[in-house]
Amino acid sequence: MTDRELAQRSLKGDRSAHHMLWKRFSGSMYAVCRRYFDRDEDAQDALQEGFIRVFKHLDQWKEEGPLGAWIRRIMVNNALNMVKSSTRKGIGVSVENADDLSDSDADALAQMNAEDLIGLIQQMPYGYRTVFNLFAIEGFSHQEIAAMLDISESTSKTQYHKAKGWLKTRVRTT
Repeated sequence: MTDRELAQRSLKGDRSAHHMLWKRFSGSMYAVCRRYFDRDEDAQDALQEGFIRVFKHLDQWKEEGPLGAWIRRIMVNNALNMVKSSTRKGIGVSVENADDLSDSDADALAQMNAEDLIGLIQQMPYGYRTVFNLFAIEGFSHQEIAAMLDISESTSKTQYHKAKGWLKTRVRTT
């Protein structure tokens, strides 16, 4: 069944279509949510709340892009809202030696498996992790990140730079 057919059936209240939509996208969307939270329970909550929003607003999908991309945007926005509402933002945390990754550090990153890299990213302070995920993984610009997080563009750039430095120090010790 295509994404379009699945969405249409789901909009008509077909519970099996809801379940199929969940099965098709929950794994990849959980991975999106997990990048923003260090606790599995928080990522699960974000996933569930995100899918509630998906089902509530499915009629707003305009089929201008893939359904998965539309759902991903909802998951990212939901995770950001949860991070912003928590007291664990960590945007102001400072880290020393936030230089760009050297060639040897980039080589060390390339040698790591995805699971180890994700584990390192999950250990980042919340502010670093949030900006790093949005910029390096989700592909948002610093201007977009600033608007989403209610921070300045320079703060977004600084947080990303510090996140890379934080990652650099961890890669060297692994």
